[in-house]
Amino acid sequence: MTSTLIHLIRHGEVHNPQKILYGRLPRFGLSANGRRQAQETATHLSRQPLAAIFSSPLLRARQTAAAILAFHPRIKLRITQALNEVHTVYEGVPGEQLDRKRGDIYTGIPPEFEQPEDIFRRVHAFFQRARRRFEGKQIAAVSHGDVIVFTVLWAKSWELTPLNKTRLRQAGYAAGYPAHASVTTLIFTTTDEEERPEVEYLQPWK
Repeated sequence: MTSTLIHLIRHGEVHNPQKILYGRLPRFGLSANGRRQAQETATHLSRQPLAAIFSSPLLRARQTAAAILAFHPRIKLRITQALNEVHTVYEGVPGEQLDRKRGDIYTGIPPEFEQPEDIFRRVHAFFQRARRRFEGKQIAAVSHGDVIVFTVLWAKSWELTPLNKTRLRQAGYAAGYPAHASVTTLIFTTTDEEERPEVEYLQPWK
């Protein structure tokens, strides 16, 4: 069969002057630089024959997706909760406090908030639906940093743990984390629901 490609795009840089973890808080849109990043990434993706474009419901993701849609006017944006940001107890917390946790916003949190396995469970269900609906085609999906991170860990058969977030340099992520408006492409070559895809990573903007 022809490979099925899912391009996971992280949203562009966010206007966040207070430097907090914004999570699912409303009204956090792209900064001027984030709009530039999204535009350059959209230009890169304009050369791909996209069959569908999906987005997280959050503003920054929808704005990034809008830039991609401008090059694909026949496609209608599809919003899905499966691509949403992590549901975390740390929304609104200053980033400098979280820096000391080295990206671990999961250990010791109340049970109503998401763990890595919860995040990946919803994303994997999205992959399964998309692969059946768009077999042999390419789609774009705009999401968020940790959502992409745990997807890459799964694809590499690495355990879905906060500690393993630090391993992304081994997967080609030079900064150790998906850059804003970067593209992580999952390449599925079979119809096996348990297939671990190949991963390609690109930061289209300079």
